[in-house]
Amino acid sequence: MTQTITIDPVTRLEGHGKITIYLNDQGEVENAQFHVTQVRGFEKFSQGRPFYEMPALTARICGICPVSHLLASAKACEAIMSVRIPHTAAQLRRILNLAQMVQSHALSFFHLSSPDLLLGMESDPAQRHIFGVAAARPELGRAGIGLRRFGQHVIELLGTKRIHTGWVVPGGVTEPLSAAKRDEMLAMLPEAYANVGLALAAYKQIADRFQQEISVFANFPSNYLGLMNEDESFEINDGALRLIGPKGDIIEDGITAQHFTEVIGEAVENYSYTKFVYYKPLGYPEGSYRVGPLARLNIVKSMGTPLADQELKEFKQLAAGPVESSFFYHHARLVEVLHGIEKIEHILADTQILDTHVRATAGVNRLEGAGQIEAPRGTLNHHYKVDENGLITWANLVVATGHNNNAMNKGVLQAARCYVKDGKFTPGALNRVEAVIRTFDPCLSCSTHAFGQMPLAMTMMSADGKVVDQVIR
Repeated sequence: MTQTITIDPVTRLEGHGKITIYLNDQGEVENAQFHVTQVRGFEKFSQGRPFYEMPALTARICGICPVSHLLASAKACEAIMSVRIPHTAAQLRRILNLAQMVQSHALSFFHLSSPDLLLGMESDPAQRHIFGVAAARPELGRAGIGLRRFGQHVIELLGTKRIHTGWVVPGGVTEPLSAAKRDEMLAMLPEAYANVGLALAAYKQIADRFQQEISVFANFPSNYLGLMNEDESFEINDGALRLIGPKGDIIEDGITAQHFTEVIGEAVENYSYTKFVYYKPLGYPEGSYRVGPLARLNIVKSMGTPLADQELKEFKQLAAGPVESSFFYHHARLVEVLHGIEKIEHILADTQILDTHVRATAGVNRLEGAGQIEAPRGTLNHHYKVDENGLITWANLVVATGHNNNAMNKGVLQAARCYVKDGKFTPGALNRVEAVIRTFDPCLSCSTHAFGQMPLAMTMMSADGKVVDQVIR
């Protein structure tokens, strides 16, 4: 008889999800699925709102990476306005995005994944969390908290709030950077460098212990998508998207936000509220791909900063072509943290960084606009249509978790087939299946969309507790 194993909820993720493993009559894994079980609906209830409200509105999708939605949304609005933002505003936004990259990656690596890596996949679940890490390796616990504090404080210095700042607006930013805040950021850099150096050293010391996990944590050939500059260097704010194949061959190049929907399609499955994104010319699911730190490092030729470039060379030596195991998302994440700290230091040295001209203004000059950036988890695209009064008539968000959805499901199946044998499993085996998802660091609350009609039961009760009426859809 067919049996199922359910992991519900999947822990140490941002959002809510579960995993179902299906066993055949012989107790072997027949299939496995990763379900995203919540729905948000921002695309629908943003309709009718003025376009210039969209950055602040869509930033509420997520409390971890509101900056990503702020920036992608502002770019889409600027496409509607047909304006180019001032140089200083672009540089300040870049710092904001880098700071978010640092704090979000620190959260993913130290708080969510390092308990598995430092304490072991089989360790006591009661101790397998950031406090357990802090007790076992206090220097790494402090480093993780310190890196997240660095990123969050830079965001606060720029936008006055750590979460849901309204500083980024269509056309630029609301306030220039002061000399005092610039100097405060510069003063934090030495500690940040020390903390990421400690994390990289610790990761490299323990990576060899996880050879089996490396072999089955979504370790398969796939396509990869990410932003890059014209000189093939690392980029998270501007540039254009490149899609490469399993051998590193270029499949599509120069994909701008405006041309995104010409080559990128969306599919749905009836077991998840997150859509499955794919490259249209290859169809679904053959055109599926991965995004995020692993994809970005597989695509670029350089990071554009000296210390991160040294780490990129080491990362590239992990494979002859693209690095395929999603276990190496952890490694790539730390390289990006190092780059973020270096790049913030570089931008703060810009002679125009304190310039007070930080915003361009305009009204509706186009009825459609799109913007794209690299969020910590991967490519994020916002696409809006407005009427002549600037009210939103249609909105679509394509987030990193949707891009990675097919790869996450394939990875869960691969790991389940390795660790669940003859219908038997251990808590450590199921933790490894969960850990495959953690490598991608999905943000489930950002990614959800309704499929079909939501089941709904509405009950009216009298004051004495009796059911007066009930409607079930």
